[in-house]
Amino acid sequence: MSYSIEHYVNVLKQFAQAFDRLDADGLVALMTDDCVFRTAAGEHAGGNSIVGKAAVHAAFVQLFANFPDSQWLPRNTNAVWKEGDVVRGVSEWTYVATRKADGAKLEMEGVDMFTLRDGKIAIKDAFRKDRPAILK
Repeated sequence: MSYSIEHYVNVLKQFAQAFDRLDADGLVALMTDDCVFRTAAGEHAGGNSIVGKAAVHAAFVQLFANFPDSQWLPRNTNAVWKEGDVVRGVSEWTYVATRKADGAKLEMEGVDMFTLRDGKIAIKDAFRKDRPAILK
């Protein structure tokens, strides 16, 4: 089945709304079974690759537990385009949150690059610019 660019723009809008609700179930419902979440940070240089719905779901649950007031403020609308047989997307955002462990206030700007397939998100690749945390 072939999906339209408009369909994928709507998927990215729904994905952003699920982030706004801190809804891990809603996020992975919009992702393929073999999805990959490439994080912006982690134990490996350039972040970690988390593979499969169960692992991606667990990562989102952990993120929301560590930063329970997370907000992704959109900076621009989502863009989706086709490159040959591959559908790509991008979303720009500003992230603000308080780290539960120490009360540090975080703010960063970033983009998510997406590979879209079978009507859903196959790869979410996050890139961000960190600002120094503001400690209480």
